[in-house]
Amino acid sequence: MAGNFYTVRCADCENEQDIFGKAATVVNCAVCGTTLAQPTGGDAEFTGEVVDTVERRD
Repeated sequence: MAGNFYTVRCADCENEQDIFGKAATVVNCAVCGTTLAQPTGGDAEFTGEVVDTVERRD
């Protein structure tokens, strides 16, 4: 599977969660429900702050 995971920080509650960079559905914060990423048909558009790239192990 091609693509990366990103750690995204919620602007409202500062929760951090890992999100797939090519998300096919809207991703909401697990704590407060704020939208963190929106699908675009390719790379997701992040609305939260991207704080890290999670490295893949092949």
